Amino acid sequence: MRRLISTGSPFERSIGYSRAVVSDGWVFVAGTTGYDYATMTMPEDVAEQCRNALATIAAALDEAGASMADVVRVRYILPDAADWPACWPVTSDVFGEIRPAATMLTAGLQEPEMKIEIEVTARLPV
Repeated sequence: MRRLISTGSPFERSIGYSRAVVSDGWVFVAGTTGYDYATMTMPEDVAEQCRNALATIAAALDEAGASMADVVRVRYILPDAADWPACWPVTSDVFGEIRPAATMLTAGLQEPEMKIEIEVTARLPV
């Protein structure tokens, strides 16, 4: 059985994706940027964008019946690799004890104000 989770982001409907898909005990969370979806504002600071993205991911995991502790894989995508170290304190606060497999990639993102996009895979607790 497959269950779709949405945050209500206008991008989800416009582009045609779900924030998360729950399938066969797994939760796949789409690439998530630093928007505050309540106000559709984007902070300028990359660490704040990282914090917002992780909060959005945590909410999607919660709705799926999982938590950040269930994350087994995380991908960080940044247009500018020089921004990555500013995110380390934020990612360490969330994943320091969990320590999922992780990759950081550099690539262009959809909008110029986007400085980080984060994607995770989690396993539902048994």
